Amino acid sequence: MNTDQFAGNWKQLKGTVQEHWGRLTDDDISKVVGKRDKLVGLIQKRYGVSKQAAEHEVNVWSVKYEQ
Repeated sequence: MNTDQFAGNWKQLKGTVQEHWGRLTDDDISKVVGKRDKLVGLIQKRYGVSKQAAEHEVNVWSVKYEQ
């Protein structure tokens, strides 16, 4: 899913984001506002993983929601 698709589908995706990454708070989710790089950064921070690992997780997760 590219950046435009991610932003365009954010309202539908944010619930699944919180289900998948349970450590993210409602406040975290509201800060993302459809920006993939912000999601990656928050996953890095909350889970203590590298940027590459967070990007990989988001890529794997987002494949499920590509249309």
